[in-house]
Amino acid sequence: MAKINGGIIGPNNPTGPFSAGGVWRLEDAFNAQKAGTWPLVLGYQIPNSLRFNSGSSDNLERTFSAPTSGTTWIINFWVKKSSNGSAINLCSRLVDGSNEDRIRFTSGDALEWSVYKAGSYAGQLVTTQLFRDNSAWYNILCVWDTTNATAGNRMRMYVNGSEITAFSTDTNPAQNTTSLFNASGSNHRIGSVTSGEYFNGYMSEIILVDGQALTPSSFGETDEDTGIWIPKAYTGSFGTNGFYLEFKDSSALGDDTSGNGNDFTVNNLTSIDQTTDTPTNNFATLNPLVNYQAYPPVLTEGNLKNTSNANASNGGTSPSTIVVSQGKWYAEMKVGADKQDGTALGIVTDSYRFDYQNDAAFYTSASFSSVAYVGDGRKVISNTFSSYGATFTTNDIIGIAVDLDNDTVTFYKNGVSQGVISTTLTGGYFICCYGYNGSVQEMNFGNPPFTISSGNADANGFGNFEYAVPSGYYALCTKNLALYG
Repeated sequence: MAKINGGIIGPNNPTGPFSAGGVWRLEDAFNAQKAGTWPLVLGYQIPNSLRFNSGSSDNLERTFSAPTSGTTWIINFWVKKSSNGSAINLCSRLVDGSNEDRIRFTSGDALEWSVYKAGSYAGQLVTTQLFRDNSAWYNILCVWDTTNATAGNRMRMYVNGSEITAFSTDTNPAQNTTSLFNASGSNHRIGSVTSGEYFNGYMSEIILVDGQALTPSSFGETDEDTGIWIPKAYTGSFGTNGFYLEFKDSSALGDDTSGNGNDFTVNNLTSIDQTTDTPTNNFATLNPLVNYQAYPPVLTEGNLKNTSNANASNGGTSPSTIVVSQGKWYAEMKVGADKQDGTALGIVTDSYRFDYQNDAAFYTSASFSSVAYVGDGRKVISNTFSSYGATFTTNDIIGIAVDLDNDTVTFYKNGVSQGVISTTLTGGYFICCYGYNGSVQEMNFGNPPFTISSGNADANGFGNFEYAVPSGYYALCTKNLALYG
């Protein structure tokens, strides 16, 4: 099993190059391991997640029935954050200002689970651990069991299979206290409270089990070779209010597939928000922790939409969360609000992460190895500009094919190659976009934040691109990294 910044991988590609009759064999795994430096393990796969954007007030809601038990239940889910520094809600029920349950990340990026009844906390856990990795998938399990005779075991939180025991606030509920979440009534939400704290990021495999106090082993396991926590299929019962949200039907994102029919109402989420960025195949996004801090952009839509700072003379570069040092990789960028010479797509060496606060990478310094295609048609190699291809503007889709094995970068405008650029590429590189003066770039590493009119995957079946992926190039995701990275 391989890990990237807390994310996990595990290919499940029955039509790919290492398959035989739709079944992965041991020799397939061995050959795949030889193909790259990323270990590979086969097992349970999660195909979909749901992308939430706070600016769109995205959330799911449901009115619950009388529970199997108000004193015993669990909720388990996987989450990949897209923002830090503000309170973002994961699951909640708000009855009124004096009565609410919520599981959220606080403005300080701690994980909080609180049960607020009649104007005071019946139970509250706030972790000392902080969660600030925007490239990682976290598995969170919350267990409510107030029948337990031990006070410290009535509210329990686990992250990636390990119980959290260090809290800045640790208030235990009284025995047999009933919760507001998983109780009869409305305003059960995923991704917000009733009208605020909207979540930014991705959620996957959301499971509520009503009437049982389960442990992490029901939902995941530790890979014996790597020690990494990986998901496994839940095979138990769900109870009256239990549900299983897989997000596998893009036309019915709130469908409960537990068999209970406890579907959620979908608010402001559409089919484009169904993604294949999951705990078992972690795709690159733009990294909010590494961008030009003098004029930082605003990242939205799961850190795939880059709205540059409105400063008229300065801009910044937003790099991918994944760095690659070998192999062949493809991505696309849709041009939004355009400033022509202030919009660019390219690559920059991973040393950029050490000086991103002071440098816009493509334009202001030759200290970084970089290659970019600018909206005015020029190319720029380590801050040296020269003529290259056609100009591009709003709604054009620019492709980039990076060949780190043969030291070439090729850019495409609406599927048409603008020519091969040969240069020396040594070390690791980010794929990144640049903008200034309010220009907008929408990045597609395989899970587009914009509508695709055609639909093209790479040769392994990964990604969803507007134009055909060049032969031999792959989407920037951890399953492909296991084979070629």
